[in-house]
Order: sequence, then structure tokens, then C-alpha cells
Amino acid sequence: MTIASSTQQICFAVLSTTLVLGALGVVLLPNIVYSAFLLAGVFLSVAGLYLMLNASFVAAAQVLVYVGAVNVLILFAIMLVNKREDLSAIPGLAVRRLLSGLVCGGLFVLLIRVAFTTPWALPGPMPIGEEATIRIGEHLFSDYLLPFELASVLLLMAMIGAIVLARRDVFSSDIVTGEAVDQGLIEKARTPLLIDKTAR
Repeated sequence: MTIASSTQQICFAVLSTTLVLGALGVVLLPNIVYSAFLLAGVFLSVAGLYLMLNASFVAAAQVLVYVGAVNVLILFAIMLVNKREDLSAIPGLAVRRLLSGLVCGGLFVLLIRVAFTTPWALPGPMPIGEEATIRIGEHLFSDYLLPFELASVLLLMAMIGAIVLARRDVFSSDIVTGEAVDQGLIEKARTPLLIDKTAR
């Protein structure tokens, strides 16, 4: 075993362990802020695995899109949520957790079975190096132009829908108190709607 192969195995073991532990932390931790930061670690671990596969463009896109955009958007959404609101208890939560665990366990067993029973072609195709980005650009704007544009339109529609759902309607009078609307009235503290009244 050479130094390069042993280093590659060590890097794979570290990245895969970080990926699995981070994914478990995202799902199991009760603090959503910690879950969001662990999600960024999961995305970075996936980018590292892409680098080990000589997919530098996909690794860079993983960091730019998921870590730099999606994860930051999730953190902004968490910061904008009013954490003082106590949500009411979900009925049948234990049964839902049991069913979710069974589904996830079944999918995990299925993935393990596929991984060990599929005749993988080893070694894989030779990496093309710096020409990978050029090849990806050629395919995106020739063979896959229609799916690429449809995905762009879909993302634009999702962004417009998020803006419509998140915007704040301003009325001439408050619908609760009937007072005239001003800036102070718009930003005044409201009683949370989702307080568990049984806890009082």
C-alpha cells in the first residue's frame, strides 16, 4: 500500500464519518441552529468526496450553491423565526417517529444491499481534469438545454411564491384593534398564535 492510497483511504474515512455524524446531528439535535450549522458541515463533507472523485466543478458548485446559498438562506429563516413561541404538542408523535424510523431503516438496508450486490465497474473512467468544466458547459447548453431552462423557470417561480407568501400586507386600519396603521403599529409585538394554552 502506497502513501497516496493510504492517504486517500484516511481522507475518505474522515469525510464519511463527518458526513454520517453530521447528518445524524441534523436530524436528532433539538436545537435548530446547531442543526443548520451541522448541515453546512455535511455539505462540505460531500464536496470533499466530490474532490476525491476528481469532480472539481461539482465540488465547487456544492460549496457555492449549498453552503453559500441554501445553508445561509436556512440560517436567515431560522433567525427570523420567533423562538419565543411555544408550539403545541403534536398528537401521535411517538407513532410518527416509529413509522419514520422504520421507513428510514428500510431505505438504509436497501441502500446497503444495492451497494454490496451491484457489480461496480472498477476502475472507473479516467478523469479528464480541467476539461471537465468545458464538457459540462457544452452539455448544459446543447444536449440538456431544455431541462436546464425549465429548472431555471421552476426556481424563479419558487422564489416568486416565497415572496408572495412572506410579504406583509399593510391595511389602513388594524384588523384586530381597529386602530390607524402606522409604523409603530405594524412592528408592535403581537400575541403568538401557536402558544400551547394547556401549559398555563
